Amino acid sequence: MSDMEQIGAVFLEDTIQTFRSMKKLADGAMQQLGDAQFFLAPDAESNSLAIIIQHVHGNMLSRWRDFLTTDGEKPDRNRDGEFEPRDLTREELLKLWEEGWSVLFGALEPLGPGDLLRTVTIRGEAHTVIKAIQRQVSHYAYHVGQIVYLGKHLAGEDWQTLSIARGQSKLYRP
Repeated sequence: MSDMEQIGAVFLEDTIQTFRSMKKLADGAMQQLGDAQFFLAPDAESNSLAIIIQHVHGNMLSRWRDFLTTDGEKPDRNRDGEFEPRDLTREELLKLWEEGWSVLFGALEPLGPGDLLRTVTIRGEAHTVIKAIQRQVSHYAYHVGQIVYLGKHLAGEDWQTLSIARGQSKLYRP
């Protein structure tokens, strides 16, 4: 394997791990909340967990379904509808969440280093596979941050940290 192929393989492996880590953070936040809290928003301009899940689900299906062969903005996507409240239960929302991640990993895991410089389109704009992946890393990190922040806010004093607890940083120094 050439150096460039090794770099590509490491990039893909690291990217998949990054997505798994993001999912784990969001899962950890959502597990700390009650059913009703999925539908609460801090104010009229903010999104609830339910809305964020609907949006991320729609984005994941659109971007990752037939990733290498069709535009990443699928004609059947209703992005505006993703931001409208729907009559879904927590369990139904979590099914959407899992489905989205399954489609993402199903598209990423078969990729090889030779795929990284291929061209894909998103809304008719050409992207290398690397750029398309990085675009989604940024997008999902943004929404996972929202989920964790909202989860922490809603859980209040019952919140269990998902990272190093306050005042504990010295325990993790080499």
